[in-house]
Formats: sequence, C-alpha cells, structure tokens
Amino acid sequence: MKKILKKKIQIINETPTYPMRINKYLALKNIATRRGADELIENRKVFINGKMAALGSKVLETDKVDVREGKDKKAYVYYAYNKPIGVITHSPQEGEQDIKQKIKKLNIPEGVFPIGRLDKDSHGLILLTNDGRITDKLLNPKYIHEKEYVVKTKEKLRGNFKEKMERGVRLEDFKTKPCTVEIINGNTFKVTLTEGKKHQIRRMCSALFQEVEDLKRIRVMNIHLGALKPNTFREIKDKELSTFLDQVLHQS
Repeated sequence: MKKILKKKIQIINETPTYPMRINKYLALKNIATRRGADELIENRKVFINGKMAALGSKVLETDKVDVREGKDKKAYVYYAYNKPIGVITHSPQEGEQDIKQKIKKLNIPEGVFPIGRLDKDSHGLILLTNDGRITDKLLNPKYIHEKEYVVKTKEKLRGNFKEKMERGVRLEDFKTKPCTVEIINGNTFKVTLTEGKKHQIRRMCSALFQEVEDLKRIRVMNIHLGALKPNTFREIKDKELSTFLDQVLHQS
C-alpha cells in the first residue's frame, strides 16, 4: 500500500468528460497515478456508489467514489509562510531560533518542515510541507524554478546595474545564470532567479558594488507571499496547489 502512495501523482489539466474511466478519474482527483489507481482497484480499495469498482469501470460526475486506503495513508499539507528577519531556516546555533521553533505555537500539523533556505537577515516566503517527494525536485539545481525577490540597496543603483545583473555575475567560484531585473526606484529592484546559491543575491550585488539593506522573497514558482504578515501562514490548496504540484512532480 505504501508503495502506491509514494508514486508520483499525475495531475491532468483538461476539461473532465463523463462518463470517465475510474483510473483517469482518480488521477484527475490527485489520488493516484492511473497505474496506481489500477492497483488500488485490484486491491479492492475503490468503491463507486458503495459498490466495489472493477478495472475499466466508468463513473459519472454525480457518482460517489470512495478510496478506502486504510490508516497508513499520509495526508500531505502545504503552506506558504512569511519568515521574519532573525529567524534561522535550519540548524540554529545557541541563542538562535529556527522556523520549526517559531511555528510551534501556530496551528500547523507536526512533521511539517521548510523547503529550502532563506538566510537569517532576509525575510519572506518559505514553503512548509510534510511531502518529502518534492524536496529534491525543488532543491536540485538541475531543475529550474523561478524565485522572485524585492531587494533594497543602501546606495543608489548604478546605471548599468540592471544590465550586468541580468547578464550574469562572476562570483568567486562560478558565474550566475541570466536573470530578470525590474527597477522599482533609485535603490530598489525586483529580481527573478532560477537558481539558489548561498547568499547569491547579496554576493551578486556586492560584486557590482551595491550593498543590500533589505531582501524579501515574494514568490516561489506560482506561490506568492501576498499580504502575509511576518510569522503567519496560509494553506496552499485547490488550483494553486494543483498547478504547483504539476510543475514540481512532472519535470524531468
């Protein structure tokens, strides 16, 4: 049973047409892949209007479909969290506080952990989940994900700053990938990256003779920080979640 639950979920972005084969229906509802749905059916776990489903069974939009998977089914949850300045993402040292400690008093289920990092002096969007399937997909540099930041510098931005940032900046051990920069005012800009090296934006700015005063992450892929206040969260669900999981789980 657990093997089925660990398989990638296939999310279908199409207009449903009924009657529909039961395995396609379960895939559409993000319950299992079509192959995983067939295994659930073979294991007598799927019921249509109270009757056990068979391979090839079809359902109508008005039918009631139940999947009786037992107590070992893990309910995945996903949250957008606004990390405050001064909070460590992982592995706090003595006297420091990390996200897990910070969210203990919030109404978030146990077992939820942050995906990725945001340094102590930065703030903004961190994704929280108990879904280990997406960790490598989000953190492995071979996969491309947009992350957007608002950055304020102490000094006025130089005239060629946008051009040089977008082209890629030579740092000590590598050159950054091309990015997108939008100038907001004399010392504030938005930047969208597709990579996430340690302190990358601060290092890029430093290499271009600009010192960062404030750094805020406002978006990861299609998940936006929005109006979340520091140390508050919201659940990611419905279409927003479907789009996110579709992009994360089905990349190669």
